Amino acid sequence: MKIIVLPGDGIGAETVSVAVEALELISKKFKLNLNLHHDIAGHESLIKHGTTIHAGLLDAVKSADGLILGPMSTYDFKDESKGEINPSKFFRKSLDLFANIRPAKTFPGSGAVHKPLDLVVVRENTEGFYADRNVESGGSEMLITSDVVVSLRRITRQCCERIARAAFELAMTRRKHVTVVHKANVLRLGDGMFIDSCRLVGKEFPEVQIEEIIVDAMMAHVVRAPERYDVIVTTNMFGDILSDLTAELSGSLGMAASINAGVNYAMAQAAHGSAPDIAGKNVANPFSQVWSAAMLLNWYGQRKGRHEFTQAAQTLENAVAAAIAAGESTRDVGGRLGTKETGQALMARLTKM
Repeated sequence: MKIIVLPGDGIGAETVSVAVEALELISKKFKLNLNLHHDIAGHESLIKHGTTIHAGLLDAVKSADGLILGPMSTYDFKDESKGEINPSKFFRKSLDLFANIRPAKTFPGSGAVHKPLDLVVVRENTEGFYADRNVESGGSEMLITSDVVVSLRRITRQCCERIARAAFELAMTRRKHVTVVHKANVLRLGDGMFIDSCRLVGKEFPEVQIEEIIVDAMMAHVVRAPERYDVIVTTNMFGDILSDLTAELSGSLGMAASINAGVNYAMAQAAHGSAPDIAGKNVANPFSQVWSAAMLLNWYGQRKGRHEFTQAAQTLENAVAAAIAAGESTRDVGGRLGTKETGQALMARLTKM
């Protein structure tokens, strides 16, 4: 399996290096023959190449079996004419990574003050309210006058149905419960189509229980009773916001793992930002990046029917859980170690497993 590794901005160099070390170790342990190819994107690429995504990078990613993208300073990249391309958006659109899968799970020892939870947010990844990916040319935000901005939201039946199918297929491997989160009481046409699509796809999965909840009510319900939820499917912006909440409820955004998956490609990417305020201070939690890398191995293993990859992925997740339980982690999840030391402890634990 060939994986392109892009460390990204901010804390990316620190957290991605731990994930890479874990992958190299697990590759030897399970004889995966991983081939990790390192490249750059984001600020480093902008300085070196004059663009955040240099020529040839997309072709290199397409020729590989997976991509690891470190956190990006997306807010800094505002003008594509100056090479300031949002790498997250670029790869999601260019590779049609329509499903953003974001698990949230409490681990014993993490110091989470909330109730236990084990759920997954399945977020549509290519349209919705995101103005940088809604139209083929230009943007979908318009400055009508100096005092008036109009932002367009795009919802298509195709995207609704395929994200719904991804959610129901995932639910079949879990507790067989899907919650459809929407705002159809206001966005009657767009979210109405989303709900209809989820209901239609749901008929293909009679074993899966379906419920529908308005997004603002969902924010309260998931705080009050997170144990009620298994797989949550929703549109782009709602999923982005909701998954940050569920990650924090699990103990820390430092545990916010995710994978962006399409039919032919997948990208592992921690769901948090580049955190420039703590970059280089050896305090960032690397487990979200490690868990994301494990999800990439699992995606590849399931797609190719390679059980050694799914077993390796589970071993990585188990090692993270055991490390947290033993206090071998950063402070945000109950430990007392730095980023580097957390990585070293994880490698020692993986070696013994």
